[in-house]
Amino acid sequence: RVLVRLNTGLELAFPPSMAEGLADASPADLNQIEVSPAGLGLHWPRLDADLYLPALLQGVFGSPSWMAAQLGASGGVRAAPQRLPP
Repeated sequence: RVLVRLNTGLELAFPPSMAEGLADASPADLNQIEVSPAGLGLHWPRLDADLYLPALLQGVFGSPSWMAAQLGASGGVRAAPQRLPP
């Protein structure tokens, strides 16, 4: 699991498979993480993977194209509710 602990005490944990670029990472690779100076970016240099903390808090675990591919791989979700016949 990837665990992000903020200085406010909030913790965000997720399996690496949920995030772009982390799915096949070894524990050693996941342990090599850098936090941006502003504290909003997470970078795994061994994996060349980056995640943005505000996006993670909104449930965004990768780029728009990667997220769309994940949604498609899981069968997708209807964007609009189905209309009932009159």
